[in-house]
This record gives sequence, C-alpha cells and structure tokens, in this order.
Amino acid sequence: MKAHTKETQSTMTPEKALQFLKEGNQRFQQNLKANRNLLEQVNDTSDGQFPFATILSCIDSRVSAELVFDQGLGDIFSVRIAGNFVNEDILGSMEFASKLAGTKLIVVLGHTSCGAIKGACDDAKMGNLTKLIEKITPAVNAVSEPKDETLRNSKNLDFVDTVSKKNVELTIDRIYKESPILSEMEKGGEIKIIGAMYDINTGAVDFYE
Repeated sequence: MKAHTKETQSTMTPEKALQFLKEGNQRFQQNLKANRNLLEQVNDTSDGQFPFATILSCIDSRVSAELVFDQGLGDIFSVRIAGNFVNEDILGSMEFASKLAGTKLIVVLGHTSCGAIKGACDDAKMGNLTKLIEKITPAVNAVSEPKDETLRNSKNLDFVDTVSKKNVELTIDRIYKESPILSEMEKGGEIKIIGAMYDINTGAVDFYE
C-alpha cells in the first residue's frame, strides 16, 4: 500500500475516510496488516504529506491510532492527550489538519478503562494532573446515574466507561462551539466530525454514528 498523494487525498470524502478507518480496525482485530513498505513511505512522504483523517485520542499506551486503524506513514494526523479533550492548541492543530492539510474526517477516540477518566471520577489531585483532570470533570457531572456516591468512582468500570463516552460527546460539542472553522467545514460537507470508543479488551472501535 502506497502513501497517500495529493491525487488520492483529493478523491477522498468524509464517508470514504471513515470506511478506511473501519476497514483498518477490522484488519487489526483479525491480526492482519495491509501490505505496506514503511521505508518506501518515508521516501514517498519526504516532499509532502496528504493524510485523510485527524484522530484525537488518549496517550494510553494501548491506544495507538496508527496501530488500531492499521495506517501507515502520512495517512493520519494523530493528536494525543490524556483524556482526549480539546483546548485552544488542539483545536488549532485540528484546524490546520482540516483546512490547510486537507483531512476529511475528525475522530474523537475515547477508550474503555481510561486512567484519566478514572482520575476524574475519583477527583484525584496530583501536581499538574489536577488541572488536566478538572477538564474532564464536566463529563463526570453530566452522568446522572448511579446517584449513590459510593458507586461513582473508578472501581465502577461501567460508570467509568459511561463517563468516557460522555467525555467524547462533550469534546465534540466543544469543537463545534469553539471552532467556527471546523463547524462550517462540516456544515459544508467538507469534513465529518465523529466520536468513537476503543475497547481495550477486544481491539474493536465503536463509532458513534
């Protein structure tokens, strides 16, 4: 499989980009890989890059977007931060990726049993991590069940995963509210913005469509 070129990127649509990721995740789950020469792709992309998707994911070592979607060099922009939330810098990176570099799809990818989400559920305090966790707290507060405070913590993995999904949804809401550029691009059909969840037990990605 060759690296994407300006020509192949120009034929890409948001729907086609999403299908590429779905097919890549299927290969990953089946322990298959597309036939690609990474060193050849190094050479192919030395004069430029033409990725088709931008993926915001957690820094978790088990959730490498390139691996779980079976993508090569030059295929995707990968933005990683604990808790996969957005701030001004990440939004700027997404705007660059979509408006200037031509990606057709933005995926906000959460994952099960997320450590950052667990920290927010427990209201953890530790150095700079405290400020990071505060950015995820709105997702914790937005999940109403269970009401029993003894069940609203990291030991309740169902609660953790529900908060993780809500965090993805709130992150997408922030993209729309805080990036008129990306919002207008989606309204115009230039890009698609979608949430997804990676299951660390199965390797499967569930897209929220």
